[in-house]
Amino acid sequence: MQPVLLWFRRNLRLSDNAALIAAADSGCPIIPVYVIDEQDVGESRRWWLHHSLLSLDRDLRALGSSLVIRSGSPDKVLAEITAKTGATALYYARRYEPVSRRQEFEVHAALRDVSVHVFDDSLMHKPENVKTLGGSPYRVFTPFWKAASGIGDPPTPQPVPGAINFARAAPESQRLSELDLLPTSADRNDNLSAAWVPGESAALSRIDELESTLSHYDRHRDRPDLDGTSRLSPYLYFGEISVRQVWQAVRQLELLLRSATASSALLRQLYWREFSTYLLYHFPTLPDKPLRSEFEGFPWLENESELQAWQQGLTGYPLVDAGMRQLRQTGWMHNRVRMIAASFLVKDLLIPWQTGAAWFLDTLVDADLANNSASWQWVAGCGTDAAPYFRIFNPTLQCKKFDPNGDYVRKWVPELSGSAGSAYPSPIIDHGISRKRALEAYQTIRGIRTSKLAP
Repeated sequence: MQPVLLWFRRNLRLSDNAALIAAADSGCPIIPVYVIDEQDVGESRRWWLHHSLLSLDRDLRALGSSLVIRSGSPDKVLAEITAKTGATALYYARRYEPVSRRQEFEVHAALRDVSVHVFDDSLMHKPENVKTLGGSPYRVFTPFWKAASGIGDPPTPQPVPGAINFARAAPESQRLSELDLLPTSADRNDNLSAAWVPGESAALSRIDELESTLSHYDRHRDRPDLDGTSRLSPYLYFGEISVRQVWQAVRQLELLLRSATASSALLRQLYWREFSTYLLYHFPTLPDKPLRSEFEGFPWLENESELQAWQQGLTGYPLVDAGMRQLRQTGWMHNRVRMIAASFLVKDLLIPWQTGAAWFLDTLVDADLANNSASWQWVAGCGTDAAPYFRIFNPTLQCKKFDPNGDYVRKWVPELSGSAGSAYPSPIIDHGISRKRALEAYQTIRGIRTSKLAP
């Protein structure tokens, strides 16, 4: 019996993996493959990917197989493996980034003589299935949320297949150590390793810990000084756990806790994730161009010294700096602080949102292109469901509101407690002056402002 290829992408798990289940059902010997390509960038994400692939390989070896890792263009790599092994079919899950969609087209063209099976298992609902009555895509979250949730609950998660026929002989794999995925800095590796454990097993353990998080999620999720969030985002990004598994776990805990308040807040966050991917699917220029076209004429500034101060957590605004330092050390930042730090960059410093988005893509372990782009556009006021541009966060007041005892700030900015042996910098800009400047800049585009989104 000829083998089939199972192309792992952002579904680095064995449970609730639609492509794996279908390949196993075929009865054919399976060759698991991962192709490191042009999208596997960003220091923090590459670190995570290295360890996630190690974890997946260990899980496969426990079942009598191993992961074939190659680097290059997926169409060329998969075509080469197909030719060498005589594989008769390819199984994979869709992705929605513009580059991913191009890759899928190229793979289909390169494997014309192979049966290709495509699955959707990174979202609760296919982006094509959620439309307005007129058949167009939604552009505002709340109507999208109502329409998507109205379709019904996502499918029930499926376990690892009971019987999987893996190929006894597989093509040679590249060694992970040869692919330079890990940071060159030992400190960077150590800090990330201290903060995270990648892999499906760790993701399932996070699910097991959801009960304590969910019991106070609606009250604590905006407090960076408290352990009030699920921290599932990187596991969802790499597909080490499926959104359906999270959904089911939250629903089960809702019954156990007899409270829908906290569960509704977390499920709503899953729909925000869904909406971001939905926007990227329908508006592929989301990472680069503002959805509100009038912002293409916004008078942004380029100030390298201020940008570096922001990146290094040296702006003189404690909550902003705490968040940026947490990001540099752990590859993650609390969502409320992300909004405040992003607002400071685009409104206090008038630095383009694309610049901030690029920094987050390089430094976040959970830097999903869709969610990152949509979130930065939301903060900048140029996306869908945008907060009005003139809503400008005061970082000092935000600190008092969301870190009332200063615990979060003291943890990441030790100079403020006198324990760092160095002085804390003065603010690089006066918020009152910068707020006025931002509003004046906004006035320059109001004359051409429209209510329509860019096509």
